[in-house]
Amino acid sequence: MKEDVKKEAVKEQGGFDLASAYEKTFRRISEGDIVKGKVIAISKKDIYIDLGYKSEGIIPLSEFKDKSTVNIGDEFEVLVESKENEDGLIVVSKKKAEKAQGWSKIVNQCNEGDIVEGKVIRKVKGGLMVDVGIEAFLPASLVALKGFGNVNQVLGQTLKFKIVKMNKPRKNIVLSRKDAILKERDAAKEKIIGELNVGELRKGVVKNITDFGAFVDLGGIDGLLHITDMSWGRISHPSEILAIGDSVEVMILNFDKDTTRVSLGLKQKTESPWKEVENKFPLGTKVKGKVVNIMPYGAFIELEKGVEGLVHVSELSWTARINNPGDVLAIGDIVEAVVLSVDAASQKISLGVKQIEANPWLEIKEKFPSGTKVEGKVRNLTDYGAFVEIEGKIEGFVHVNDMSWTRKINSPKEFLKKGQKVEVMVLAVDSDSQRMNLGMKQVTTDPWPEITKKYSLGTTVEGTVTKITTFGFFVEIEKELEGLVHVSELELEPSQKLEDAYKVGDKVQTIVIKVDEAERKIGLSLKKKE
Repeated sequence: MKEDVKKEAVKEQGGFDLASAYEKTFRRISEGDIVKGKVIAISKKDIYIDLGYKSEGIIPLSEFKDKSTVNIGDEFEVLVESKENEDGLIVVSKKKAEKAQGWSKIVNQCNEGDIVEGKVIRKVKGGLMVDVGIEAFLPASLVALKGFGNVNQVLGQTLKFKIVKMNKPRKNIVLSRKDAILKERDAAKEKIIGELNVGELRKGVVKNITDFGAFVDLGGIDGLLHITDMSWGRISHPSEILAIGDSVEVMILNFDKDTTRVSLGLKQKTESPWKEVENKFPLGTKVKGKVVNIMPYGAFIELEKGVEGLVHVSELSWTARINNPGDVLAIGDIVEAVVLSVDAASQKISLGVKQIEANPWLEIKEKFPSGTKVEGKVRNLTDYGAFVEIEGKIEGFVHVNDMSWTRKINSPKEFLKKGQKVEVMVLAVDSDSQRMNLGMKQVTTDPWPEITKKYSLGTTVEGTVTKITTFGFFVEIEKELEGLVHVSELELEPSQKLEDAYKVGDKVQTIVIKVDEAERKIGLSLKKKE
C-alpha cells in the first residue's frame, strides 16, 4: 500500500531527489526492535498495523485470546521479527514485545530476594507458570507452607512471590510463594508486636491446644495462653474451657520483640479472688470446702472459686498414722477444716482437719505416765522398729533395741508380725511432737544381773549356731540368749573357710571368755584353754 503511494508521489514530482526525500520520512526499523503501531485492518486470520514504515506489519490473530478486544485504531507496541515476508509485510509480535519489555523491566527493577506480584496462569510439569510481566516458574514444593492441599487451588489467583533465582542469559526466573508467605508473616508479626502493650486486651482465635496451654492467633502472630493463666480455679486440661476455632479476648501479659513470643492471660480479665483472702479467711477460722485434688503429701480443698487450701497429710489426724491422704479422703468429699496460715502473695492457704477436734495428746501424757503397762496391736513395721496402737487410734513406737533384753534383732520382722497383740510399757510421751515411746523388754525384769552370775568366765557351755558372719558366728546358749564366737577364737586350718567349717544348726561346745552387762554381750571361744 505504502509502496504504491510512494511511486505515485515520485512520478508526480518527476525527480529522484524528491523520492529520496520521501524515503527519509519513514522510520528506520531493524529486526528485534520494539516499535509502536496502529491497527489499520483486521482479517479473519491476521491484524495489519501501521508502523510508520513503507510496509505494514502483520500479527496473527492467534496471539490474542479474545478477538473482540482488538479494534481498528488501537495502538500498542510490537517486536519486529522479520522486515518483510513473501507478501512484503513486516512480521511483528505483540506477545514477544510484552515478554521482552517484561524481562527488561524485571532485570532493571528486581533482584533475587525481591517480592513481585503475578498471576498464576497454568499448570506445568513440576509446578506452575506465573505471569509477572514475563512467565516465571513456580515449583510445586514452593507453592505454600507445609500442609497445603492441591496446587490447582491457586490457579488464576494474583499473588505475591519471592524471586529465588534469576538466570539472565537464559531469561529464566524461579519464584517461591512459600517464602513470600513467610516474609509477609514476619512483617505482620513485626507490625503487630510493635503495636502491643502489656495489659491491653486483644481478640484472637484459638489455633492449637496442648496439655500446657493454648496458642491464640492474634491476627498474624501467635501468643501462648498457659493453663495457669486461664482460670483462677483449678483446671486439669485447657480443653475444659477452650476449643480450637474459639474466638477469645485475652490480655497481653508479656512479649519479647526479638523472639516474637507473646504471653497471654484470660483469668487476668477479672479480679483475683486472692486479693481479700486474708480478710475472708483469718487464722483459726473454721471453713468447709470440696476436695479437688489429692497428692501424696496432702489434699487440696476448694474454699471458693479460684481459692484452694492444702491439708498436709500430717494435719489429717491427731492419732492415726496416715501415709496416703487417699486412704481417708476422695475427690468430691466435703470436709471441715481450720485455717492454719494464709499467704496471699504466694496464693497459699494451709488447713488442718484434725484441729476440728480437741488435741487428745494433751490428755495422753496424764493418762499414760512413764512406766504404765498397756496392751496394744502391731499396726506397722519399719526397719528400725514397730508402731503399736493402744487406746483406739493412739500409736506409740517400739524401737528395735527395746524389743528384747538378750536377743540381737536386726529386723523387727524377725520378732513381730503385723496385727500381733503385745504387752508394752510406756517409756515417754511428748505431747508437742505427738510421740509416744514404748518398750517391750521393759515389761519383764532385766535378766543380765543373773546372766552375769550364771555364766562366769571360763564356764563351758553348749549351744547351737544361729548366724554366721564375716567376723564370726552367734551361738544360742539358752532361749533368746546368744554369745559371739569371734574368728580369732576359732582353731581353723590356714586354707579352711569359716562358712565351710561351721553351718547354722551345728552344736558346738564353747568357753565363756567375756560377759559385759552394760553392753549386753557374751564372748565365747572354741580354742582350748588351760
